[in-house]
Amino acid sequence: MLSASIVGASGYTGGELLRLLLDHPRLHVHQVTSRRYVGQYVYQVHPNLRKRTRLKFVTPDALEPVDVLFLALPHGEAQKHIARWADLATTIVDLSADFRLRDPAAYARWYGQPHAAPEWLERFVYGLPELHRDDLAGARYISGVGCNATATNLALWPALRAGLVDPERPVIAEIKVGSSEGGVTPNPGSHHPERANLVRTYAPLGHRHTAEVMQELGLSQVWLTMTSVDMVRGAMATVHAWVRPGVTEKDLWRAYRAAVQENPFLRLVKERRGVYRVPDPKILAGSNYADLGFALDPDSGHLVAMAAIDNLMKGAAGSALQSLNVALGWDETLGLEFPGLHPL
Repeated sequence: MLSASIVGASGYTGGELLRLLLDHPRLHVHQVTSRRYVGQYVYQVHPNLRKRTRLKFVTPDALEPVDVLFLALPHGEAQKHIARWADLATTIVDLSADFRLRDPAAYARWYGQPHAAPEWLERFVYGLPELHRDDLAGARYISGVGCNATATNLALWPALRAGLVDPERPVIAEIKVGSSEGGVTPNPGSHHPERANLVRTYAPLGHRHTAEVMQELGLSQVWLTMTSVDMVRGAMATVHAWVRPGVTEKDLWRAYRAAVQENPFLRLVKERRGVYRVPDPKILAGSNYADLGFALDPDSGHLVAMAAIDNLMKGAAGSALQSLNVALGWDETLGLEFPGLHPL
């Protein structure tokens, strides 16, 4: 058993990560921190963990050395103290956006300020095993993934990897997201009378996760549009791209089948009948799976690639734990086998 602690465990992502770690067969949760809830039992903040743990929140200043330290802090915080965190653990997994981008100039452009520790960016491996399994093996520093970037990347990656997508044509992704993407801290837009029963586009252009898609897929013409919908968990990416001349639907079937066969948490959803003919985030709640789908207009070469995920799982805590499993040489499915709920 290795020891693990979570810095910033009172948020949605931190709570989801704690839920996973409590059932992991090779990890023992040593400490969890929160400045706001110091001294309170974890289950008083995360009521689903009642009778699962008697842990209490401690202040970050009380952290003791462990084997693995997860950082689930607000964006911009981990980079300020990364040297301190690294002194406390052999392996660091940061779930925020702080170490996702390799280029300091790209970070400054998309996040509006210089990175506080640019020399650390190249030390972190992007924590999406489907794209970086070999790089993650033995890694000491693992970055988080953007949930919207993850849905977009996984939707298009099988076709792009197979050389079927025309990289000179634009990629346009419409991503519908649940309210938990906004985090645990409320704001005027998350107030229930404003958030319920809505379909609201809040970022037509310029969303920060665009930078991750460009970086990970190696594309230069990428546009993301973000729309809030009336669900709590989930992200659904509908990605529009164009295939190379001569590419057929059979070619796409081969590419997506190969991807799902090689990756334990990818599933292909392309049915001719029934309710769930294409990916749907509703059935993925609490699951680390990403459901992929596609459709092709053979006349124009217009490809519609789809991916549904639980944003708190495959878009955050689930990918973080999966990446750690890979880094430590364990079965990457450890602690992540829950299939989701239906109906929900």
